[in-house]
Order: sequence, then C-alpha cells, then structure tokens
Amino acid sequence: MKKIQILGTGCPKCNKLAEVAEKAATELGIDFEIEKVKDINKIMDFGVMVTPALAVDGDVKVVGKVPKAEEIKEILS
Repeated sequence: MKKIQILGTGCPKCNKLAEVAEKAATELGIDFEIEKVKDINKIMDFGVMVTPALAVDGDVKVVGKVPKAEEIKEILS
C-alpha cells in the first residue's frame, strides 16, 4: 500500500493537490491511503518550506505546486 501524504495547512491549493492525487491513484488502481499533514512542525520535519507538497511513503516528491494527474501517476508508478 502506498502512503500518499499531502503537506499543507488546508489552503485551496493543498485541497486541490489532495483531489488530484486521489484521482491519479484511483485511476492507476493502486492500493493507497491519503494522509493530510497540517501541522506546520511536521511539515518542516519533511524539510518542506513551501506548500503544498506531496510525499509518497515519506519521501517528498513535489513542493510548491499542484502537478497534473499524469505527473502524479508517473510518481506513483
């Protein structure tokens, strides 16, 4: 199971990233869970200073933007 983490305080871009990530993972048909990390200290523990950010299995993949579903599919594959 892939653990998809959305790092952000709940801003509109963070919510959009969660939507796009969920859509991409669903379309790939993979087993996944989405966790929204909103605690600023936990976000900083990832080394992230700009949100939104996307981490997969604890590894930060995207910072400061909302990638297209196709980009997220490549990351998850």
